Amino acid sequence: MNQTESNHTDVDISAYGTARSTVKGTPLSSDELRKIDAYWHASLYLCMGMLYLKDNPLLREPLKLEHTKPRLLGHWGSDAGQSFTYTHFNRLINKYDLNAIYISGPGHGAPAVLSQAYLEGTYSEIYTDKSEDVVGMQRFFKQFSFPGGIGSHATPETPGSIHEGGELGYSISHAYGTVYDNPDLITLVMVGDGEAETGPLATSWHSNKFLNPVTDGAVLPVLHLNGYKINNPTVLARISHEELEALFVGYGYTPYFVEGSEHDSMHQAMAATVEHCVLEIRKIQDEARKSGNSSRPRWPMIILRSPKGWTAPRQVDGHYLEGFWRAHQIPITDIATNPAHLKLVEEWMRGYKPEELFSEQGQLIPELKELAPKGRRRMSANPVANGGLLRKALDMPNFRDSAVAVKLPGATLAGNVPTLGNFLRDVMRMNMTNFRIVGPDETQSNRLEAIYEVGKKAWLGEYFPEDADGGQLATKGRVMEMLSEHTVEGWLEGYLLTGRHGLINSYEPFIHVIDSMFNQHAKWLEVCNEMPWRAKVSSLNLLITALVWRQDHNGFTHQDPGFLDVVANKSPGVVRIYLPPDANCLLSVADHCLRSTNYVNVIVADKQVHLQYLDMDAAIAHCTKGAGIWDWASNDQGVEPDVVMASCGDLPTMESLAATALLRQHLPDVKVRFVNVVDLFKLVPHTEHPHGMTDREFEALFTPDKPVIFNFHSYAGLIHRLTYRRPGQHHIHVRGYKEKGNIDTPLELAIRNQTDRFSLAIDAIDRMPRFSVTGSGVREALLNEQIACKNHAYEFGIDRPDVTNWKWPYE
Repeated sequence: MNQTESNHTDVDISAYGTARSTVKGTPLSSDELRKIDAYWHASLYLCMGMLYLKDNPLLREPLKLEHTKPRLLGHWGSDAGQSFTYTHFNRLINKYDLNAIYISGPGHGAPAVLSQAYLEGTYSEIYTDKSEDVVGMQRFFKQFSFPGGIGSHATPETPGSIHEGGELGYSISHAYGTVYDNPDLITLVMVGDGEAETGPLATSWHSNKFLNPVTDGAVLPVLHLNGYKINNPTVLARISHEELEALFVGYGYTPYFVEGSEHDSMHQAMAATVEHCVLEIRKIQDEARKSGNSSRPRWPMIILRSPKGWTAPRQVDGHYLEGFWRAHQIPITDIATNPAHLKLVEEWMRGYKPEELFSEQGQLIPELKELAPKGRRRMSANPVANGGLLRKALDMPNFRDSAVAVKLPGATLAGNVPTLGNFLRDVMRMNMTNFRIVGPDETQSNRLEAIYEVGKKAWLGEYFPEDADGGQLATKGRVMEMLSEHTVEGWLEGYLLTGRHGLINSYEPFIHVIDSMFNQHAKWLEVCNEMPWRAKVSSLNLLITALVWRQDHNGFTHQDPGFLDVVANKSPGVVRIYLPPDANCLLSVADHCLRSTNYVNVIVADKQVHLQYLDMDAAIAHCTKGAGIWDWASNDQGVEPDVVMASCGDLPTMESLAATALLRQHLPDVKVRFVNVVDLFKLVPHTEHPHGMTDREFEALFTPDKPVIFNFHSYAGLIHRLTYRRPGQHHIHVRGYKEKGNIDTPLELAIRNQTDRFSLAIDAIDRMPRFSVTGSGVREALLNEQIACKNHAYEFGIDRPDVTNWKWPYE
């Protein structure tokens, strides 16, 4: 139904009028009401100053165009509702000595939290040139969305922030991640109603099913219905009260409404509602902790409905501004060409009465300054939001104790990821309050079930008798699974950013679900590395398994190793990619990653049984180098090789070794060097990545001019991209996944993508000049073997026994 067909207005869902609230009461005295309203106005004045001003910060003289920014950038729409909520929560922090942080979900909502950090004094403590005076305020205003300054999100430069909000959808999952194993923390999270339309946000409401009232803190979500996105109404702001309430009751919350626009009544309603929610949280926790009963409660939440751009002019030139989508970004944009509008902005800002809020020196007046919490109780100064300050190193077991015994290379079978599971079990056993493992629904499928010996799966839902038969569920579980990659990734990010440790495990083809989420975290870390006051946090460790080359049962939909391309795009200062070839290398890599800080570590390892190549001492040396010659697989000692066979990845390594064995079997005088790469960024020039090799180091492995047959786990183009600046890069011939696959056997899938032993050996023969003629017969024999193997797979549904049972034939 379009606008011309109906003029119906539902007063119940209007953002205007005297406050309507679930919780009744007027807890604020007239003096408290006056001060809270003034503090809110001070915050809003600072928000407007950030959007418009580069000079004349307190309007001590008439506003002129030269006082304003030539480019007006930033967002106004959610600022009033956010600062309103923040201000009211400060009252409860003071009253009940709460340990709390604030997460700003609405995109570009930084002015609200920046203004609060400045009013609390935290901003000036960190950035001493942004002092609490006229000069500091001028600098504070000018830097916002200005070259050389700060962005319009709650970026890492923002004190108290762990969530930028540049990409919408992650505020709730981040918030819950902060409170797991943080029993005294309340995280106040503001959810924009535009953000609430995203898939990640919709699933993350279920995080309350994993919150243990005995051992965890609490999240207080505030769904901010200001009614509009950039240019459209928001879905949740235009449904009935009954539907909205039913939605959140269905999610497991007790929703409390605060709706309206009239200032005094809204302050009273919000004060009563926030206090009610805080007391309800404390009651839930106290009862659970006294009784030890971890059953899932109905946690409170607030639905705040206020006008978009609240306190702006309702109309400008006959067009709606406050309460409409025009208030989303810069509310009045044409001040450079419209003097009347410049005057309107001045009148609007003066309406907050800055001369009554700030002293002659530019400081917030003492009676308002007293409203802010003190020291670490300030949400902008809480060390939880600078988690590296609280981080304690993991108590680590000796990973060597989990080693696979390898007497001869390529002769022993073991599960790579299952071996890692034994190590992670011991890590968890020694760190039961600050280490968690998360995943969509795949920890057992990924063969990490040894972890369940010490830490079950967190579950506060209902229990059935059959759950005792291998369900591995527990109210105090340490493994957290929900079939939403976004949500579990958000939990882990929030957990890490507040000083703890963890790992996510996921199927390779569907790790792409969090491509952009990983991007945001990597960008966050990159900026944090430039901020000396930001203490380093534990690295985000991603274990990617159920790999492309062993997806014969799922087929083409489950074959995509391209997440590595996404990771390789990020800053070399924060990303690392490891493809260990066997279990002992995987243990060495995992130990290193769990100890590291401020990285995103991507570990690619298959969960199936594989040949093992290196004993633990050799594995440690190999992983320390990141890439190296496997002397036992080479026969070029003391002479120039005819070819370099190289590999990166567990299954590609086996096929490369098998190809090497075929060459040595059929061409007895061939000289082959075998190189394996564990650390993918070793291939990059040392000037481009901290792990990169010099050209001399690179040529010492791969030679300056011999053909290199490089078998790679992922798409071949990534290796060419990483090595394109090497002097001999045109000698590197890469085989990788080519988007060819279905319900194939492992060898048949490799053959379809030309990463199999026969294709690799044939490629080597074709590129060795001295065998271009004499090797023709061998080439033909290998082609015949390849065809025979394919036919066997088509007839019997499995690979030939000589393929599945292949072992390295040389001692």
